[in-house]
Amino acid sequence: MQCMTTLPQLLAMFSPCSPLATLIFFSCILHFAQQASTSSFIGQGYRLISIQIAPDAAIHALLQVKQTNNIYGADIPLLRFYAKHETENRLRVHITDAKNKRWEVPYDLLPREQPPPLKQSIEFLTKNSTWVSEYSGSELVLAYTPDPFSFAVTRKSNGDTLFNSTYDDSHPFGPLVFKDQYLEISTKLSKDASLYGLGEHTQPHGIKLNPNDPYTLFTTDISAFNVNADLYGSHPVYMDLRNEGGKAYAHGVLLLNSNGMDVFYTGTSLTYKVIGGVLDFYFFAGPSPLNVVDQYTSLIGRPAPMPYWAFGFHQCKFGYQNVSVVEEVVENYQKAKIPLDVIWNDDDHMDGAKDFTLHPVNYPRSKLLKFLDKIHNIGMKYVVIIDPGIAVNESYEVYQRGMANDVFIKHDGEPFTGQVWPGAVYFPDFLNPKTVSWWGDEIRRFHELVPVDGLWIDMNEASNFCTGKCRIHEGRICPNETQPWICCFDCRDITNTKWDNPPYKINASGVHAPLGSKTIATSAVHYNGVLEYDAHSLYGLSESIATHKALLDIQKKRPFILSRSTYVGSGKYVAHWTGDILSRWEDLGYSIITMLNFGLYGIPMVGADICGFFITFTDHEELCNRWIQLGAFYPFSRDHADLNSPRQELYLWDSVAESARNALGMRYKLLPYLYTLNYEAHVSGAPIARPLFFSFPSYVECYGLSTQFLLGKSLIISPVLEQGKTQVNALFPPGTWYSLFDLTYTIVSKEGTYVTLDAPLNVVNVHLYQNVILPMQQGGMVTKEARTTPFNLIVTFPAGANDGEATGNLFLDDDEQQEMKLGSGYPIATYIDFHATVREETVKVWSQVVEGEFALEKGWIIDKISVLGLNGGGELQSYDR
Repeated sequence: MQCMTTLPQLLAMFSPCSPLATLIFFSCILHFAQQASTSSFIGQGYRLISIQIAPDAAIHALLQVKQTNNIYGADIPLLRFYAKHETENRLRVHITDAKNKRWEVPYDLLPREQPPPLKQSIEFLTKNSTWVSEYSGSELVLAYTPDPFSFAVTRKSNGDTLFNSTYDDSHPFGPLVFKDQYLEISTKLSKDASLYGLGEHTQPHGIKLNPNDPYTLFTTDISAFNVNADLYGSHPVYMDLRNEGGKAYAHGVLLLNSNGMDVFYTGTSLTYKVIGGVLDFYFFAGPSPLNVVDQYTSLIGRPAPMPYWAFGFHQCKFGYQNVSVVEEVVENYQKAKIPLDVIWNDDDHMDGAKDFTLHPVNYPRSKLLKFLDKIHNIGMKYVVIIDPGIAVNESYEVYQRGMANDVFIKHDGEPFTGQVWPGAVYFPDFLNPKTVSWWGDEIRRFHELVPVDGLWIDMNEASNFCTGKCRIHEGRICPNETQPWICCFDCRDITNTKWDNPPYKINASGVHAPLGSKTIATSAVHYNGVLEYDAHSLYGLSESIATHKALLDIQKKRPFILSRSTYVGSGKYVAHWTGDILSRWEDLGYSIITMLNFGLYGIPMVGADICGFFITFTDHEELCNRWIQLGAFYPFSRDHADLNSPRQELYLWDSVAESARNALGMRYKLLPYLYTLNYEAHVSGAPIARPLFFSFPSYVECYGLSTQFLLGKSLIISPVLEQGKTQVNALFPPGTWYSLFDLTYTIVSKEGTYVTLDAPLNVVNVHLYQNVILPMQQGGMVTKEARTTPFNLIVTFPAGANDGEATGNLFLDDDEQQEMKLGSGYPIATYIDFHATVREETVKVWSQVVEGEFALEKGWIIDKISVLGLNGGGELQSYDR
């Protein structure tokens, strides 16, 4: 329901005789009250009363509230303002209660520099305070206004204002507000700024933030087909991209806060309304989009290195009833000659949906191990799901050991009871060191039972089928066998605490749902008294860290973990998929937007469920055709469907099988390129899949482009996203582009242009940019086979070039190693920089090699070099070894 009328109209419509009208009336009154509170000022702000530069060059200041009120609670009277240039291109601004310690994202969970203790800071400020007007670093400058207090961050090189909390009549926001459960701060924005980030959301208007769309951050298990609603992850970071006189400037802003928040974006201003914690801002100077992501991931942690096989194709479905079905799926992929590297199980292998178990009839250990031996011998891998909820079952040994170790989140002194797939569950508290050890031991025990190659951690928002304080109803069968997702407990809403019913209601689930709706009650308690209210959005991150540590200890090699819920820093440990989507054309397009956002968040290994998770109609052959053509170029490429959805393996339709062979065939040839992008992501944070503006930041036409994307800096994917279409209207930034499926087909875009490309049912358009050297191999049915084939290089010059240069690179290693690095004493990797020039019709190609012993030992060779752009276009010049 939406209130799409005015308040006077609503009053005129009110009918006390209609219960429905009464419900709508009071719901809308609440809506208008909330709306009124967002448009009027909450307080009068703070004044600066003391400021000083400390010996470590940090600023310490005290702020005093100007006038108190009780809107959303009492104001905190005295704040400590702390600012420091932590690096040449990163500025931190930290605002908290000057006298009392407040909740922050734990420093052991997300390692970073800590501000000085509060007491020490206050004592320091009472002596010889020296007022300064601005605080300058190498790239960024902080300035402030004393009364009412505000601050601004500018870029030194061009004077651009990157953040400015000063309010005036021209902007619809007020001064700083800091209460126990309500924090508000705003910034002015350039009218020409393009903003990206603030997720996780499904954004129907494209990758650019859309003014007046809701941006709420609070990790929630609602399906990803819900647009403009808070989803599985919380990433309170945005990138601001501007074009000034033909030159692009980008910067980033992170508010490191795990509490629920609404962010209001008007187009010329942005306002944070946060229900707890502190204001801990980090500003990243850029000035390029790649610089911003590099600077951001240098703080939060570089993306995890992925094993080579993870870049192969993956197949899963909820509903593979037994081992024989899984065997049949693998065999059918082989018969259809469609590449497949990883087969997955989603709950079906478990005994009664209990973690770390095998179904004794459908997945007997002896038969499963025989199957795993078979696939492991050809290089395939096996991944299974784990949900965090541990079944409450006295005969279940995992539960027994969990209770003995006291590892579960509590409410009123007892483990908090929820309901997920096995029925009643308790939720492990991953903030507790004992839980991390217990979790690792359970994974070890399971790995000894079944040598899985990776783990899939799902439902970790955390998801709960019930709401409130629940107890199991005596005599009731729970869960319901036909609808296990329906709550079958006796539950009462918990609204008597300020944590479960805070004064400010964020737009949770897109409908202002109670904070504890379908999750752990926010008044539940973690280790050391930490409230779920504060730590809720960290649940997926904390489980990811524990799972990553366990697999490292057990496997002694590079882990692969897929997580649904993520937070700032999750990319250091896990990959991500975009969750439960529909098999609709809209969701096909949305998947590009979400994928590109996660590259900004430092989680480059990302993809969507190919062909859709919830099948909404029976005949979706055409959609599946187009989806594999797109999904073959997701960094993480997996087909997955729901329990009640029909089967959709790629071999089931002849036309889809042909599309899969074409698209995945190209993916497997591009594996060296994808794996090198994996290395670049690990060392610099660079996204694998990127918006076009990453390579063409000054080309404003691509700032909002959400229907195409780049792999790396130079490979553009232009998929069909609409039903019945056999052409694509694709944007090509200035330069020469070559079709990767037909190297003789050339597009010369002088100033940037849209081109109508033919795209018959089995065709996807992939184009390679000029001045590039692309390493490829011959492909194969599994990555283990594909990576042993000879290399070929594609060298591209601008069409007709008589004088040009091209570059490329290649990273090769033994992907079983835990680390992904180069250097003396670490001879298990090779890195190659390729160079090529054309001068007076002479082409020269050479390389610079770091640690070449590894590649020589493997016998990897370059078999062929193809040069494009000579003689005026796409005429192919090939040079065999």
